[in-house]
Formats: sequence, structure tokens, C-alpha cells
Amino acid sequence: MAFSANSSFLYGIAVLVIIFVLAQSVFFLVRAYRRGVEMGMAKEKLRRVMISSAVFTVAPAVSILLGVVTLSKFLGIPLPWIRMSVIGALTYELPAASSTAKALGVSLSEMVTDPKVYTAIAWVMTLGIMPSILLPPVLMKKIRGGVVKLRSRDEKWGDLFMTSMFLGMISAFLGMVFADVGKGAAGLIPILVLLCSAALMGVCGLLIKKKNMQWLETYAMSISMIGAMVFAVVIAPLLS
Repeated sequence: MAFSANSSFLYGIAVLVIIFVLAQSVFFLVRAYRRGVEMGMAKEKLRRVMISSAVFTVAPAVSILLGVVTLSKFLGIPLPWIRMSVIGALTYELPAASSTAKALGVSLSEMVTDPKVYTAIAWVMTLGIMPSILLPPVLMKKIRGGVVKLRSRDEKWGDLFMTSMFLGMISAFLGMVFADVGKGAAGLIPILVLLCSAALMGVCGLLIKKKNMQWLETYAMSISMIGAMVFAVVIAPLLS
């Protein structure tokens, strides 16, 4: 039987994982609600918090959906559905899949049909994210203590340290953007898309700061992602 990234077996596994995640969410939701009632919190207030929280999860969910759509082009729906619904993020999953495919000499412009390639990509995506699960319980207390100590000494340097760590993480992904810059006009597409996304995020930041549109903080990432994708669709045929 030919391998398919959208096989019924993989869909079955994905459904089981998603059901488990949903059941876990419902379990803690019920426990939190009952605990709130025990503490004397008004039921109406608890319901408002639940509704407002549900509404504000829509925007992050759009980003996750975009990630599933992007990865499903070459990995099918089940694997990206599992990854993006549990612990994955497009900023990690896509580079992990792309680097694995490149190492195996496979193009991700079409659906992966080789089970060995598919398995290798799945293993890299899974094993690569495991440290983020295993290390925090061991190291987080020490790391947090060090950051708190640094901020207590000098709050300005503490904030600068955290910002530097974040920028260092982002810079690790910039190599993929500039990797093909010497390959003609097509190599400019990732750079232009990056600039477009940054510009949209900058506009959202200005609107939040200047126009006091605080609600936009929740939707800024989704707006920049969707806008950059639309921009990529427009310029790709022109520069390829």
C-alpha cells in the first residue's frame, strides 16, 4: 500500500491527540471554575472571564491555523495538526522540516510521498522540541532567579538582557531568509516578505501606541502574517 501523509491512520492518531488535549482543557476549566466559586467569586464574573478569554483566543488560533495550512502543503494535515495544536510553532516547525528535507536532498514544493523522508522530518520536529519540555522544570528556577537578581540590581540592564535574548533567538531564523539572496530575483522574495511583515507589525505598534488601540495587540501577529502571505503571493510570480 502506497504511503500517504493524509492517510486514515494518521488522521485517527491526530483525532485522538486533539481529543486528549480538549479533554485536558475542559478538565482544568471545570476545576478552575469550581475553585473560583469556592473562593467566593461571583458566577457571573467567572462567566465573563471565560467568555472574554475565549474571544481573545481567536486571533492566536488564526496564526496556528495559518501554520497548519503552510505545513500541510508538503506534510499533509495530520502531522501539522498535531504539532501546531499541542506544542509546536511555525517559527520552529517550518525550519526544522525544511532543514531536514534539505539534508535529505528533497524539495518541499510538493507533498512528501517517501515514508522515510516523512519519518525523518517528524523525528526532527519532535526531538528538536523536547528540550523545551524537559529542561524548564530543571533549569527554570535557576534562570528566573538569575533574571530577578539582575533586575533587582539594575532594572534597565535586566530588561536589556531579556530583549537581547529574544533578539538572539530571532536572529537564528534570519539565516534562512538571507540564504538565497545571491540566487537572483527569486532570492529577494524572503527578504521582501520579511520587510513587509515587519512594516505591518510596525504599523500595528504605532496604532497601539499613538491611537491607544490596545485591542490590536492580540491581532497584530495574525495581521502581519496574513499580510505578508498575501504580499508573497503577489510578488512571487513577478520575481520567480
